[in-house]
Amino acid sequence: MKLIIKLIITTVLIVVLSHFLPGITVDSIQTALVVAVVLGLLNVFVKPLLILLTIPATVLTLGLFLLVINAAIIMLAGYFVGGFYVNSFLSALLFSIILSVLQSVLNKIFVDEN
Repeated sequence: MKLIIKLIITTVLIVVLSHFLPGITVDSIQTALVVAVVLGLLNVFVKPLLILLTIPATVLTLGLFLLVINAAIIMLAGYFVGGFYVNSFLSALLFSIILSVLQSVLNKIFVDEN
């Protein structure tokens, strides 16, 4: 049940952020749902590999390079999902930062029982 709630939260955030951020376009709510699923899968399978490969850069930048990895994951989702368009790296970076912060807050409110 928690997974479904997290998926709904992410889908709603993707739709809302695409309306407010220039450079991010989502065609429909169904597309946003697919983007949420693809982002989840990319975060599970691709992101750990990217983190492992970029450990020196991450250590050198005191962890800030993880923001670049998050933006790359967003751009990769834009490549895989038709109807989800990311115009630039800066748009992806801003989108990933805001999405992560809002997901943390909303998941804490609606999902965590602690």
